[in-house]
Amino acid sequence: MKNIAVAALLVVTLSACASKTEPSQANFARGLNAYLEKRGDLCLGKFDWPIDVTQHESEVGSRNALQMPVLEKLGLASSSEATIEVKSDDEVPVTSTVKARRYQLTDAGRKYYVTREFVSQIGGNAVHQGDFCAARLSLDKVVGWELSKSPDDHQLAAVSYTYKIDPAPWMQNADAQKAFPVVAHMIQSAGTAQLRETFKLTDKGWIAQDLPR
Repeated sequence: MKNIAVAALLVVTLSACASKTEPSQANFARGLNAYLEKRGDLCLGKFDWPIDVTQHESEVGSRNALQMPVLEKLGLASSSEATIEVKSDDEVPVTSTVKARRYQLTDAGRKYYVTREFVSQIGGNAVHQGDFCAARLSLDKVVGWELSKSPDDHQLAAVSYTYKIDPAPWMQNADAQKAFPVVAHMIQSAGTAQLRETFKLTDKGWIAQDLPR
């Protein structure tokens, strides 16, 4: 009887290990929930404050020139005049002093600034310690997955899923939706649009590649 009990325990243990590493909807849902818990912020790429908007940026309609006045109108930022130094794009850069509009987060705006490590794709994958965010994503359902191997022969899975979204209240404002069309589209597409995340099989199960081990 003792041998039977030990064998039964071994079968249960092996089944649990196998189920944890199996490419299944339940395992990927678990992995996506863990990923979105840590990386589910939908942010605007406004990492470092204050943000200065020069006269030239206003004239050409740069992203910040169009968006920062909207954040100020919504009470999330405040502005003041500033004098800053800028470098030209010449082979030998020339530094000049120009006037700018300097935007700072208000107390209301700081509620939407998330402090964690963000990697910007612009500027050589620069690392920032925070970003201004407009919504949070959570898992709706796992749609499917494609298995593959990494160059070092690890098992990978590209998992497609639909999402739920919890937008900041100020994103209901028409001016905000116009200034941040990507966020507005994400809100409208919740439950139908598909996102994709790559997972790697580890001894702990399927872990999103973007998360630290």
